[in-house]
Amino acid sequence: MFVSVACDMGSEDSRSALYNLLPQYGFERVQKACFECSSLTEQRLSSLKRDIDRITDSYDTIRLYQYPIEGTLAITVLKNNKWRRIVVRDPSRPRE
Repeated sequence: MFVSVACDMGSEDSRSALYNLLPQYGFERVQKACFECSSLTEQRLSSLKRDIDRITDSYDTIRLYQYPIEGTLAITVLKNNKWRRIVVRDPSRPRE
């Protein structure tokens, strides 16, 4: 699946740790605070999220854009040390 990571880090230490972590999962930096990977599996994504939890604090905000997730776009947000998931569905397609 394609995954894009947008980062708004609260400290230089967490920024440095995240920027060093993402290439280990196959991400490439495409903009100042944005990384992309087109070949991430669900299992690797779960591992990445656990590793992100270890290096972030409540001042950090991270957004993961994942496509496709059952034909939809999923946006997963880490804010205040809590993960939230938003699923964006195509309104013209019937739900399965």
